[in-house]
Amino acid sequence: MPSSADLSQTNTYNRLLLLVAGLGGLLYGVDVGIIGGALPYLEATSGLNAGQLSIIVAAVLLGSVISTLFAGLLADWLGRKPLMLISGAIFVLSIPVIALSHGFGPLFLGRLLQGVSGGLVGIVVPLYLAECLSAQDRGKGTGAFQWLLTLGILCAALIGIYYSYRVAGMTGSISPTALLAVKDQAWRRIFWVSMPPGILFIGGALFVAESPRWLFRRGRKELALSALLRSRSPEQAALELREMEQTSLSAENKSFAKSGIKDSLLRRKYVLPFLLACVILFCNTATGINSVIGYNTDILLQGGLSDLYAHWGYVLFTCVQFLMTIVGMTLVDRKGRKFLFILGTSGIIVSMIFVGVLFLRTEKNRVDVGSAIQSMVGSDQNLSLHFDQAEAQHLLPPSALAGGTGFQLDRLNMTVIYSYGGFTSATRAMRSGDAGEAPVAIDRQSSLPSGTVEAFFRNPFVDLSAARTAPLTIEHAYIGPVPDAVHGWLVALGLYGFIAFYALGPGVCVWLALSELMPTRIRSNGMSIALVINQMVSTTLAAIFLPVVGKYGYSAMFFLFCGFTVIYLLTVTFFLPETKGKTLEDIEAHFEAA
Repeated sequence: MPSSADLSQTNTYNRLLLLVAGLGGLLYGVDVGIIGGALPYLEATSGLNAGQLSIIVAAVLLGSVISTLFAGLLADWLGRKPLMLISGAIFVLSIPVIALSHGFGPLFLGRLLQGVSGGLVGIVVPLYLAECLSAQDRGKGTGAFQWLLTLGILCAALIGIYYSYRVAGMTGSISPTALLAVKDQAWRRIFWVSMPPGILFIGGALFVAESPRWLFRRGRKELALSALLRSRSPEQAALELREMEQTSLSAENKSFAKSGIKDSLLRRKYVLPFLLACVILFCNTATGINSVIGYNTDILLQGGLSDLYAHWGYVLFTCVQFLMTIVGMTLVDRKGRKFLFILGTSGIIVSMIFVGVLFLRTEKNRVDVGSAIQSMVGSDQNLSLHFDQAEAQHLLPPSALAGGTGFQLDRLNMTVIYSYGGFTSATRAMRSGDAGEAPVAIDRQSSLPSGTVEAFFRNPFVDLSAARTAPLTIEHAYIGPVPDAVHGWLVALGLYGFIAFYALGPGVCVWLALSELMPTRIRSNGMSIALVINQMVSTTLAAIFLPVVGKYGYSAMFFLFCGFTVIYLLTVTFFLPETKGKTLEDIEAHFEAA
């Protein structure tokens, strides 16, 4: 029987594992959430158009795609612990790159580094936890990762609300030029104060052991046993080591008995869980979770809330996510993964329909004044727009300002969709009641791709050289009413419902599904490939979000998210097995027998 001292040491180490998992989640959450509070001030001061801002938001996701392509190989080559240290260091490096940047290029690079860090964390921490924690603690460990992830997003929102109060307190008391300077400093400081989670994660990762399963696969059985003994009793450690040996021996025997060569990766026990994990991760991101978090403040602003209340709405949004993650953590090992997946995706579908219908009711009243804006384009094919009440009255037809239309001069917004030779962009949403906002500049240099590679990804069917001399074409210029505060809070409630059900089900369970479904032989590389698919979807959605919203409205995006979630619900209902309480070897055997 283990002594009380051994049990105490084991429990202490298990708490350390949970702490490091939580710090990894905290780092990932700050990665995802920090842009939400900074984006309104970045929009106001950077001079970037909607396409460039979408790319800045999506750069984190693009960085995740890049890093997840190689994360599995790196995790197998370097080990799980070194890769955790590297991911933390990259995040710390990204902060000064962003906070000291001027212009699109350095901002993009810094956000890309943040994404690389997040992609590595998203692979290596769930992978490490799955291989280090026992079957009864695996749900708790991955829950801690997700729980602190939501805390990271909450902390990012609180940082944003602090600077929102500072900006609101100075509005009206200083000149417009000084106000722009304050907003410029606000988004930079928001990024600076997000550095500590990276430093804490590096510190925590220094004190944990390497993954026992990684050590075993490298032939270091004694070190693997030592690593197991740090988190388990001697009996449990010996049992799991025997299971690893038996699984390894069984795989080798089957392989040589069937073909005399290495175990084929095309067998059912590899292909079925891999495809299932890919579909789940694709649909998980296609719910719109990253876009809803990254653009949350903007969504609430366009829903009808003021700048300050929109930031408060985002804080409440992150609080709901944080609290419901705790509920999900308590249920995941009691009710099971499949039950929470079905409950969560069902609630997301209802919430997305609710928010989409709310926006559709207001967006159908928009007026297109594109021809009037086209007449304002100068001979240099550039345009500077300052949308205020006087300009709104000049652009709108008299019928739009008649009683009962909902158009009030101080509560209007305008979005312009334009193109140079087929490369389409959209401006940020301009509000007629926002005093002191900088004019929106439309020019060829910032609107066209910088080179042929970027041009291919933006539109492979357009000739970049011809676009460099093409005239500026205003495709649409939509002016619509900004809804009232009641509408804004209804939108907020719909988003709270969305995040509550997401946090309760997919938020807690998706990392478990990823790490549990993959067999040991393909776990690291399989997780990388699945997460590449996940991040490619996320990057695409984030990059198209503002242009699609400008052209078709928020309702189009929310209905699109809803459609993907229906596929998600059907997948987990009919194809996902329950993995609660099973060892990784048991789950692998299930797919072998399927």
